[in-house]
Amino acid sequence: MSNPLDRAALDAAVENVHRAGVPGIFAEVRDGDEVWRGAAGVADVATGRPVTAGLRHRVGSVTKAFTAAAVLRQAERGRIDLDAPVGRHLPELVPGERGDAITVRMLLNHTSGLAEYLPYAYPSLKAWPVVAETGPESLDDHRLTRFDPVDLTGMGVAAPAVGTPGGTPGVYSNTNYLLLAQLLERVTGTTAEQCITRDVIERAGLRDTGFPSGPEIEGPHARLYEAWFGMIDPPRDYSVYDMSWVGPSASLVSTVTDLNRFFGALLAGEIIAPSSLAQMRRTVPVVSQEGRIIDYGLGLHPAEHSGRHAFWGHGGTVWGGGTLSMTRADGRRRMSVAVNLQRWNRLDPFGRPQPHPIDDALAALYHVAMDG
Repeated sequence: MSNPLDRAALDAAVENVHRAGVPGIFAEVRDGDEVWRGAAGVADVATGRPVTAGLRHRVGSVTKAFTAAAVLRQAERGRIDLDAPVGRHLPELVPGERGDAITVRMLLNHTSGLAEYLPYAYPSLKAWPVVAETGPESLDDHRLTRFDPVDLTGMGVAAPAVGTPGGTPGVYSNTNYLLLAQLLERVTGTTAEQCITRDVIERAGLRDTGFPSGPEIEGPHARLYEAWFGMIDPPRDYSVYDMSWVGPSASLVSTVTDLNRFFGALLAGEIIAPSSLAQMRRTVPVVSQEGRIIDYGLGLHPAEHSGRHAFWGHGGTVWGGGTLSMTRADGRRRMSVAVNLQRWNRLDPFGRPQPHPIDDALAALYHVAMDG
């Protein structure tokens, strides 16, 4: 059983996130047929335009759940074998022994050992994940850069490996999901974006979700403010940005309502078969981009509640924007939250992100949203 939605507590929680320092936050929480939507703060700090719960938003790596579901759909059709070597389909992208050793499943759950390409595409981030030795210059340099996904995956494949294929803990890497996008193209004869749109977005009945056609977010949206650990002060607007740097790994635009609808449909077995969903929920330990060990399935991440994996979903960030969408295993309770500020934590003398009131305020919101 769920606790009923505490609307006053949810209203107060989103307001507290704004007061803690986020320019704008908007969210939707569902419990069965009961729906709460809330927003606090501004979509544009220059004009004071307020945020509303219906805004479109770059959802970052939440995209991976969509891409993984599309791969599982192709597996159900017999076009992809999750335990087949990726070199069977993409020998020119992952050649030789690595192509024979890395399976499709290892790409999905980040146990391929392939490195993150981002520090190679963005030179000022070359010290990542040692954030104290990075800088935000490349973010501006690449605002309108049109990256070739084959070039990006090549950077990740050519970089020193971060693990052995199938070894755990795995290491979270966008290289894996750009390769999955190439795999979808190879087996369907369409672009990965077209495949994901047809097999996942439209199947879930999502009305405000899609891949960007250019650097601007289409429809009503908030500006996205990036602080890069205090190195950009005041935070800079990156809402106009060419998203080819992440493609079907993290470029999707959606709304909090659509995300709740998607994860509800996914966990109800309406997008992929129950047997495929069971595979998506089979987790392994993975080192996140923040350096923490997390449980990770096939494009799904569990949130522990009362000592067990009660909620499933994904989080995501882009330059200036963050999203978290979690749905209880039975699909009844759903939460999606979007903020228009990222990397607000400044660094301590050892280069580690310092605690910030925003962290506590968001944690409190998630607690109210998921626990009631």
